[in-house]
Amino acid sequence: MRAAVYYANRDVRIEERPVPSIGPGEILLRVEASGICGSDVVEWYRRPKAPLVLGHEVAGLVEAVGPGVSGFLPGQRIATTHHVPCNACALCLSGRHSLCDTLRRTHFDPGGMAEFVRLPAVNVERGTFAVPDGTGAVAASFVEPLACTVRAQRVAGVASGRSVAVLGSGLSGLLQVQLARALGATPIVATDVHPFRLDAAARLGADVVVDAREDVPAAVRRATEGKGADAVIVCTAAPIALAQAFRCAARGGTVLLFALLPAGELHTVPLGDLWQEGVTVTSSYAGPPADMQVALDLIASGRVDVLATVTHRLPLEQAAEGFRLTAEAGASLKVILEP
Repeated sequence: MRAAVYYANRDVRIEERPVPSIGPGEILLRVEASGICGSDVVEWYRRPKAPLVLGHEVAGLVEAVGPGVSGFLPGQRIATTHHVPCNACALCLSGRHSLCDTLRRTHFDPGGMAEFVRLPAVNVERGTFAVPDGTGAVAASFVEPLACTVRAQRVAGVASGRSVAVLGSGLSGLLQVQLARALGATPIVATDVHPFRLDAAARLGADVVVDAREDVPAAVRRATEGKGADAVIVCTAAPIALAQAFRCAARGGTVLLFALLPAGELHTVPLGDLWQEGVTVTSSYAGPPADMQVALDLIASGRVDVLATVTHRLPLEQAAEGFRLTAEAGASLKVILEP
C-alpha cells in the first residue's frame, strides 16, 4: 500500500508499506479521509520521532474485521481515534481521561496518511464509531478534532449566555468558534493576524474579529461591556497571545491553553492579578470517547459545519503539498488527504 511518510515539513515522501495484518478484535480500515492537524507540522514535536506515518483525524470503510469483532461489518463507514483511555484508572474515573497512561500509549498502525490502517482491539472497543448514513468521510474525519474542542469547552465552562474569546483562528480556533456558537455563547470574539482567517471566523460565528496585533484585551472588554471574557481559549503558541489571554479574562473567568506548547518554555504570568480576579488557568488535550460521540452527533446534525473549514482536498500523492499549505498557514484552513 501507499503511505505518506513524514521526515520533516518539507520532506514528506510517498513510500510503499505492507498492508497491516489484523488479529483478534482488530479492524483493517480503508482510509477515505485523513486530516492534516496543526500538530502534524510542529517540527520540534514531530521531527525527533521521524520517519513516521502521521494522521490521527481519520474516517473510512471497514475493509476486514478480526475474530471477535462485533458491531462493525465490512463496507461500513467508521470514525476512529488513535488515543483511547482505559476508563478504569483513578484519572479516568475522575474525568481526566487525557492524562491516562493507556491513552498516551495507544496509536494507529501505521497512521491515517496511508491507504489502510490497522485499528488495535483497544481502539476498536473504546474509540471507534459507526458513522450515520448521510455523513460523508470528510465530515466524519473531524470527529477526533471536534471531540478535543468539546472537551476543551466543557473544561472552560462554555455555555449559553457566557462570553468567549478565541485567540488564534486557525482550524482549531474556528472549531472553537463554531462550537461556542452552537452552545449559545455570546458574544464570541476571535483573533488572528491573517485577514483570510478573520474572515472565516466572522463567517463561522464570531460576533467580533480582531487583528491580533492590535490591543486585543481592550477589544474583548469593549465587546463584553467592560467585563472581559468568561472563557479565553488560546489556540496559538504565539507568546503575544498568551500575554493577551491573561488580560482578556473576566473576573472569575477561565483561561484555557489549547495550543501545543514546548515543554520547558517559560512565560511571564501575572499571578497576583489572576489571584485577585479569581481567574482559573487550565489546559485541555485530546477528547475521550464520550466527547467523540458528542462530536459525531454535532457533525451529523449539522450544528457544527465542519465542511465549511475545508479549503483543500488532495490525493495521497500530494501529501507534501498538503503539509506545505498547513505549515505556511496562509490561505488555507483544513487540508484533507483522500487516499
